[in-house]
Amino acid sequence: MTATVLFLCTGNYYRSRFAEHFFNEQARQRKLDWKASSRGLQPSPENPGYMSRHALDRLRNLGIEPSNPARLPMDLQASDLTAASLTIAMNEIEHRPLMAARFPEWTECVRYWEMHDLDVVDADAGLAAIENAVLALMNELSAL
Repeated sequence: MTATVLFLCTGNYYRSRFAEHFFNEQARQRKLDWKASSRGLQPSPENPGYMSRHALDRLRNLGIEPSNPARLPMDLQASDLTAASLTIAMNEIEHRPLMAARFPEWTECVRYWEMHDLDVVDADAGLAAIENAVLALMNELSAL
């Protein structure tokens, strides 16, 4: 049975979507029986388009064509948390309060990273940090 990692960010538009597609490509290359999905804790209708152009450009520059880039950002549901083997929120300061407000029983079950949004760090640095964190996660999962 394939294990799943669920990546969370605020809008499911930039950070979590990039992590999902990057993770899935790395798992495929490493032949790991893991699959990623992603959701948002507070998706915004103000995001232009389906996925951040920064995330799409970076994925394509890495030779990764997202499997479903035209999927709209998706709001987190309790069933997503139940189905996931591992849940990772992109930024603890930003996402722990949102988890506590929406899914208090799950707040301590989430692993929190420190991946900042575009208002704090530029896309190149932010996406590189996510890549490094995903690669470290892949190494951790490979050792299981």
